[in-house]
Amino acid sequence: MNVLSAIAPLLGRILLASLFLWSGYGKIGGFEHTLGYMTSKGVPLANIALIVTIVVELGASVLLVIGWRARLAALVLFVWMIPVTIIFHNFWTLAADAKVMQMVMFYKNLAIMGGLLMVVGMGPGAMSIKKD
Repeated sequence: MNVLSAIAPLLGRILLASLFLWSGYGKIGGFEHTLGYMTSKGVPLANIALIVTIVVELGASVLLVIGWRARLAALVLFVWMIPVTIIFHNFWTLAADAKVMQMVMFYKNLAIMGGLLMVVGMGPGAMSIKKD
């Protein structure tokens, strides 16, 4: 195995997780703001959903970075992103002026979901604490 084959999965896991770490941490500091946004989008039991979201984002991303149960962590994030993407980036319901940005965010989420599926399918790589 060459150095790139060993290091690329680690860097990929770190890059994928960085989004969720940043987002989860931000939701703690901006709890009320995020709760209001989720409520405005019609999320049922938004306060519980927000707590679950923070736990999923922070917990799964830490597991993803260290590579312990990385397949499961990536699968949890992938499944969690399905309703998040549909509810918060539903560009097909918006007027033309708001549509483009939400379409970009929707497809960005699909790309992230693709990266998560690669971890699910291929595992965490050599530089990980494996328990998959």
